[in-house]
Amino acid sequence: MSIDPELKKKLLFTLAVLLIYRVGAHIAAPGVNVQALADFIRNSAAAGFFGLYDMLGGGLSRATVFALGIMPYISASIVFQLAGGVVPTISKMQKDEEGRKKITQWTRYLTVILSASQAYTFALFTESIPGAIQAPGLGSRIVMMLMLTTGAIFVMWLGEQITEHGIGNGMSLLITFSILERVWPGGLQLFGFVRGQVVSITAAVVFLLVLVAVVASVTAMTIAARRIPIQIPRKVMGRGRVREGQKSFIPIRLLTANVMPIIFAQTIIIVPGTAASFTNSEIMREVANFFVPGGIPYAILFSVMIILFTYFYTSIIFNSVDLAENLKKQGGFIPGVKPGAATADYIDGVLGRITLPGALFLAAIALIPIFVSQRLGIQAQFAGASVLIVVGVLLDTIEKIEQHRQLRRYDGFMRSGKVRFRGGRQPRYI
Repeated sequence: MSIDPELKKKLLFTLAVLLIYRVGAHIAAPGVNVQALADFIRNSAAAGFFGLYDMLGGGLSRATVFALGIMPYISASIVFQLAGGVVPTISKMQKDEEGRKKITQWTRYLTVILSASQAYTFALFTESIPGAIQAPGLGSRIVMMLMLTTGAIFVMWLGEQITEHGIGNGMSLLITFSILERVWPGGLQLFGFVRGQVVSITAAVVFLLVLVAVVASVTAMTIAARRIPIQIPRKVMGRGRVREGQKSFIPIRLLTANVMPIIFAQTIIIVPGTAASFTNSEIMREVANFFVPGGIPYAILFSVMIILFTYFYTSIIFNSVDLAENLKKQGGFIPGVKPGAATADYIDGVLGRITLPGALFLAAIALIPIFVSQRLGIQAQFAGASVLIVVGVLLDTIEKIEQHRQLRRYDGFMRSGKVRFRGGRQPRYI
């Protein structure tokens, strides 16, 4: 099967940018003792925070030039996305092309501010570790801040280049590539555990089966959707033209919020442990122990937070009022439901019924890998959030590739004149 030249060019461009990103993610910042930093993080209560950052494409635990990854950009994007749900001006801008361009520019500015603040905070943290900085002081902190901020801006630019000139969403692909890069080392580590009899063959097989089951279930739930039937009536367009009535549907995904509730919950639940690593308070250490992954209190609190964030984030990104209004403008309607407010209420009811199963699934996917790893004695690098990100991004990228191929195939038919109309006549353009 031949590959369309334009598609091939886009794919090669995307791969080239991803390789540049991964090279930068392995270049350590000068003046940092990476081994001392890694040893401290590994044995501190802040390991969960750095693990979350690294999962999202960063490299704080390795102090690389791309250490911040795209986390500042994600944070800035979330700020404006959430603001759109509560600030009418921003909500109006999100619906307009020029407004979206302005929000994109504001997101870039906020990314720079967040990058600079996070970089300086990380410089202070690194300086507090004995032997981690060769020449501690204000000059060292400023150099690290400038280097990490520049790296974050460059990563943001790389993601935008993929989105504009490559295939798929650039930011999402950068995260996915970072996650997939750890699959091979993780597999070698598991093989080494089995070979050294640290882990039994049975435990390794069970672990792999659980991983396959998680991937399969996430794939099924990611594409699962409730289809709400709609009808668009027959309409006279003018000059004798008639638009025939159409039957279609509105797909509402079961995992509308996707991975964001897990990331929100994980960001909050690791705060006590991270704060405890910066203080000698016995009370803080006791609180941090309460949030140790694998315990019953941790599981209950984590699950409740994921469920609450699922409802919250779904209500922010899914606007049933706008959907009902747009449907009404097109003359469409849901059979048996009045257009307008009644349609919005109906959609909200459907969304509410499918959000709870989705939220429970997200909580299960987030907790199962943790408990399985602990029970089997395997220090796994995979997490439910990672699987959700990878599966969602890969499915989206495959869909975009297929859309590109279909568009090129349609253009080819039109140029070759193979599309025939009634009586073999070609269309007449006016």
